Amino acid sequence: MIGLVAVAAGFERQMRLGTLEITAALLVVALLAARPRTRATAEIGELTPMHVELEILERGTRRTAQLGAPFEVGRTGEADVVLPDPEVSRRHARFEGHNGLLYLEDLKSSNGTFLNGRRLRDAIEVRAGDEIDVGTTRLIVASVRRG
Repeated sequence: MIGLVAVAAGFERQMRLGTLEITAALLVVALLAARPRTRATAEIGELTPMHVELEILERGTRRTAQLGAPFEVGRTGEADVVLPDPEVSRRHARFEGHNGLLYLEDLKSSNGTFLNGRRLRDAIEVRAGDEIDVGTTRLIVASVRRG
């Protein structure tokens, strides 16, 4: 009987250890899966020409813009996409193509840049269908293609 109790206790310890290992592995997988598409600018790779079509929703109006990346969005007339929104910084955000992918980077704007509701911290990959909020203006990425 004592031997059976010792075997059961050993099995219980092994099961607990196995459960902890499985839980840790699941946590790592969940963290990697939830990670956004961000990359440090230095890691992104070679500059690639890209064609981007944006739908711009501002103050109840809608317009489209077809641009070749790289391009900048901002309030100043020097920006490639000028947004007359007082909550948009002069140089707000930059789109660049790298290794066939389009990336968006906030240019240290006052009010931040948001991709699909999440504030940007680093350059992040942008895909067709993504929604970008700068100030009170929304940019919808209609299409992205290598150019």
